[in-house]
Amino acid sequence: MSKFDLSALEAFVRTIPQHYKGPGGAVAVLKDGKVVLRHAWGFADLAARKAMTPETRMPICSVSKQFTCAVLLDSVGEPEVLDDALAAYLDKFAEKRPSVRDLCNNQSGLRDYWALTVLCGADPEGVFMPEQAQSLLRRLKTTHFAPGTHYSYCNGNFRILADLIEQHTGRTLIELLSERIFQPAGMKTAELIPDTALFDECIGYEGDTVRGFLPAVNRLHWMGDAGICASLDDMIAWEQFIDATRDDENGIYRRLSGPQTFSDGAAAPYGLGLKFEETGGKRLTGHGGALRGWRSQRWHCADERLSAIALFNFEGGASDVAFKLMNIALGVSTSEPVRVEADAAWFGSWLDHETGLVLSLEDAGRGRMKARFGTGPEMMDVVGENEARSSMTTIRRDGDTIHLAREDENLSLTMQRLQGAAKQDVAGRYRSDELEADLLIVNEGGAFYGAFEGFLGKSDMYSLYEAGPDVWLLPVQRSMDAPSPGEWKLVFHRDAKGEITGMTVGCWLARHVDYRRIQE
Repeated sequence: MSKFDLSALEAFVRTIPQHYKGPGGAVAVLKDGKVVLRHAWGFADLAARKAMTPETRMPICSVSKQFTCAVLLDSVGEPEVLDDALAAYLDKFAEKRPSVRDLCNNQSGLRDYWALTVLCGADPEGVFMPEQAQSLLRRLKTTHFAPGTHYSYCNGNFRILADLIEQHTGRTLIELLSERIFQPAGMKTAELIPDTALFDECIGYEGDTVRGFLPAVNRLHWMGDAGICASLDDMIAWEQFIDATRDDENGIYRRLSGPQTFSDGAAAPYGLGLKFEETGGKRLTGHGGALRGWRSQRWHCADERLSAIALFNFEGGASDVAFKLMNIALGVSTSEPVRVEADAAWFGSWLDHETGLVLSLEDAGRGRMKARFGTGPEMMDVVGENEARSSMTTIRRDGDTIHLAREDENLSLTMQRLQGAAKQDVAGRYRSDELEADLLIVNEGGAFYGAFEGFLGKSDMYSLYEAGPDVWLLPVQRSMDAPSPGEWKLVFHRDAKGEITGMTVGCWLARHVDYRRIQE
């Protein structure tokens, strides 16, 4: 590591309000267990003119996952202790069930339950209760890949963990977090508040400087996957606790942050509620968090005893800020890749038949393409005539075939170009027997729309757009959790007579959900 440059950190922090425009936020950097930077700006409540401070609590959302796994290790033991309980929980499974360690490492293959709430007709601003979460999770019968073989982010993994921990210990996760984690770590005001509607100390905002900022409405109940509210000072205390216990082989963070692998022995990018990253040759561990109106991120570099934290009460780039703080603190410089102009043969949609996932590419200018594959768009650098890369994805083109690789996910796909028009006979009602949910497609004046119906209600109508023969895209930009699932991919299936018999519906978070066409 080069010499620690506090002035560079301070200079960057001064630019945050200008470059990441929003109501307010708080950031910190720690070195060798000591706070070297602690700063808040803006407002916790614009209408009440309540200033943001380092003591202001905010939902840390999915950053909570590491604390759930910490309680698991501290109060239950190794994940395998709960494998039998998980088998009983997922008692409808018709194929190999994941293990509890698969849940902890986001290798379960379970489809994300917040994405599935969309398919079950949920209102993005509706109430979502604990019994509804269990009803959804307990009806699952399949995974979208064999457990242990790939990485796929799944909030339901940690919701199930919370249920299993409470069942095993006979105590609430609220009590266990307070007693086992927050109190020993000195996180004086941190608290699990599962009902998002009850938290009103700080307001989270939707919007931007073009549309304006409006208070975000959240009425879901979550636990295990998220739900902790903490201040910047609470998160500083967590980083100091990590540093103070760094030499203890049985220390909770050392146990959480150890390397994990896939079933084939390949290194995994995630384990026990922590994302593993690398910058400047240094290993980082941490996690981000998101809910409508909120963004958070923390990173820790054990080798250099460095930590960075960013908490925003708007939908800005907290992850970007925390990573930049870490890079500045480590003295890591970044350089722009050498790009070539993208030719038009890249642009369009590409389908992987096995997963039903679609890659859409469009020109972004100056040797870049905007790619839609996961939960949000990725900017890809075109680094050769037939190769493009982003931080997550590499694609190589061979005629009408694209080979897509996401090394961190242990995922390789062969995708075919979609060419030609889609037939206009897709209107009808389709049913997922596993979810006990329907997708209704209608043709209104030559435009197609789809709506989801299930035990959580009936959704609004969403526009459908054809991507190619028997492949349609259904964008959903708002859901109960954030970010939304993005584009749902609808791949229709036909019999020998050319009649539609069903389809698969999927997105990166929840792939290949089978639907059959039914007569109304």
